[in-house]
Amino acid sequence: MEFKQLEAFVNVVKLKSFSKAAEATFLTQPTISTHINMLEKELGVTLIDRHGKESRPTKEGRAFYNYAINILNTRERAVAKLGDFANEISGTLDIKTSTIPGEFIVPSIVAKFNAEFPNARFNIEESDSEKVCNDILDNLGEIGFTGKESSNNLKYELILQDKLVLITPDNEKFRAIKEGINYVTVGDIKDEMFILREDGSATKKTFEDAISQKYGISELKVFASVNSIEAVKKYVALGLGVSVLSEVCVDENQGYLFFEFGDLDLLRNFYMVYNKNTTLSPIAHRFKDFVIERIANV
Repeated sequence: MEFKQLEAFVNVVKLKSFSKAAEATFLTQPTISTHINMLEKELGVTLIDRHGKESRPTKEGRAFYNYAINILNTRERAVAKLGDFANEISGTLDIKTSTIPGEFIVPSIVAKFNAEFPNARFNIEESDSEKVCNDILDNLGEIGFTGKESSNNLKYELILQDKLVLITPDNEKFRAIKEGINYVTVGDIKDEMFILREDGSATKKTFEDAISQKYGISELKVFASVNSIEAVKKYVALGLGVSVLSEVCVDENQGYLFFEFGDLDLLRNFYMVYNKNTTLSPIAHRFKDFVIERIANV
């Protein structure tokens, strides 16, 4: 059952004529007849008596007419309500985010959005970049934030470019480097124990791809794989290994040192992501536009 079929039926009943209904809706009479025939076939009853001078509803048609009117009116009210909704954003937005955006980028974006749209509410789930992309593809969330691009069915909007840095224990070896050239090379750290992020982390993949492509290093000495950035920092501060993190989440006041890489280009991008093939809800659509207008590429 389609709205155009209901509209054709209602207009024929109102105007008592197939031809007048066609004129009123700028359609041909055969098109109106086809719409009503298809509706009658689906419902299994005759809705319009076509034998007199005027086209009048049958008993079943009269009973169905009120339902048709209500359906069409409900649609109009829904469209009008969405028009109001676009101006008075409210409701709940489901956001999926990888760890670094979730902890260091998304909170400020949400705060800025809330300042303009105080009735907006959020469900925010944090995981890794791979799961974020899969969740958005599966429509388990409408807006995602991630550190990698993975699917042509998703639209990626660049919101921040950052670089990866090395964090190390605050020990004699690394203090000496810090006092000298203040950067490290892969040769300086290839024999260190590493505290790495979990599989699926864009941070881990970016670093591993870089050292594999430039130096042919396929394996590191791994002390632990950890899915919490704050836990990674604590392990490093305790002297259990070194790690690679985005600069945006690094703070030397937490008991570790950090260095840029002198021999690697480790720039990385963070994106807002949404499904190309899904119509966004009004709140998601407005949030997307807000991020593009206020946040992205600035």
